[in-house]
Amino acid sequence: KDRASAIVVARAKEINAEVVVTASTGNAGAALAGMSAAVGQKAIIFAPKSAPPAKVAQLLVFGAKVILVDGTYDDAFDLTVKAADEFGWYCRNTGYNPFTAEGKKTAALEIWEWWQHTHQKWHEKVGTDVDHAPLTVFVSVGDGNIISGIHKGFKDLFQLGWLPRIPRIIGVQADGSAAISNAFHADTETITPVSATTLADSISVDLPRDGVRAVRAAKETGGTYVNVSDDEILKAIAELGTVGVFAEPAGATAYAGLVKAVGSGIVGTEDPILVLNTGSGLKDVRAAMQAVQPAPIIEPTLEAVRRLL
Repeated sequence: KDRASAIVVARAKEINAEVVVTASTGNAGAALAGMSAAVGQKAIIFAPKSAPPAKVAQLLVFGAKVILVDGTYDDAFDLTVKAADEFGWYCRNTGYNPFTAEGKKTAALEIWEWWQHTHQKWHEKVGTDVDHAPLTVFVSVGDGNIISGIHKGFKDLFQLGWLPRIPRIIGVQADGSAAISNAFHADTETITPVSATTLADSISVDLPRDGVRAVRAAKETGGTYVNVSDDEILKAIAELGTVGVFAEPAGATAYAGLVKAVGSGIVGTEDPILVLNTGSGLKDVRAAMQAVQPAPIIEPTLEAVRRLL
């Protein structure tokens, strides 16, 4: 979200936009608010009233005007577009403003840079003639803008001749917010809205606004879509924590998808894999606490400590 917002704010300054506005459950809004604050750009954020408090706090601290909408993210999205048209604001909305994908595609450029080094080291170890499965990238998907942006970045690199083989892209959606996955598995580019219900608020979307390109990102790279339950997402948060990664639910969704894909044979245990974590667990501490056991409270004595050991 920072990548997209950096490009959008630069564009806003270029066209002398007085106000930049976006709809967000928190992450995109925080990115826009922070980038705007850094350059003195006025920002307005429409967020559903259910947005996690930690995310809303970021928006307010950065000085953005925050308007909480009594409705869903999709309601906030539609209201933002109407307000931008009515008041002449520059709209950043994900999947609506084309510059968002240009920002998010930079993640593909960094993946390419990393893969060049990693790939070379692997072949130095096993031999230059040894082949392997293509790199597979797992991406959590809500509106579809991140996965489509990454796909665009890989396509740009391929067309430049800098990437010999486009990585396989696998999108992961929550069971309760799977409009794009549904379309992919139905072999259609018609995105049918759902009534989204998932604890992963950052990917909870009724009607994904970049759904068509998100379907193509998996289809054109030989990838697929995997759905995971909220329980699997919570388990993924806990598992990632054991290796030093604190992910919010939407970020952990991609890892939950990897676990499921390995179990179903979609990818092999020896395949080269990259999993994107799109958000810090500090963004949604309430969800993180559902993934772990609460800490015990004891008396300040050694005997109390011994009873816990």
